[in-house]
Amino acid sequence: MKSLKKKRRIQVIALAFVALGVSTVLIGYAMRDGINFFRSPSEVAEAPPGPMEVFKLGGLVVEGSLVRGDGDVLEFAVTDGAATIPVFYDGSESVPDLFSEGQGTIATGRYQDGRFVASQLLAKHDETYMPREVQQALEDAGHPGATDGAPITN
Repeated sequence: MKSLKKKRRIQVIALAFVALGVSTVLIGYAMRDGINFFRSPSEVAEAPPGPMEVFKLGGLVVEGSLVRGDGDVLEFAVTDGAATIPVFYDGSESVPDLFSEGQGTIATGRYQDGRFVASQLLAKHDETYMPREVQQALEDAGHPGATDGAPITN
């Protein structure tokens, strides 16, 4: 009788571990599309991601690169001082009021055919704010004006 109870207890524990493992895998699978990794222009230039991978690209909008199309459609370039990536914004959401050349931005989208196709744009809040990821990428790229707000031309 004791042997039967012990066997049953082991089966229940084993089943609990299997259920825990399966649920962990399912949660990870469900979250994979919700996680967008940040990349600097240098990282994208060194190792271009696949065309279906959604990620965040951050840097400074290059002076003189901003071209406005119909509605909220934009074309511009983002740099970290070491590399520059052309960006096409499809205008699916309104362009932030503070979005301009020489300012920090983080765009969410995909890298396709040598350019970043953005579906969302974020702009820095004021003259002194720089998103942490963008500031770190600029400093890593060796940009001398990364923290003092100096405009970047590329």
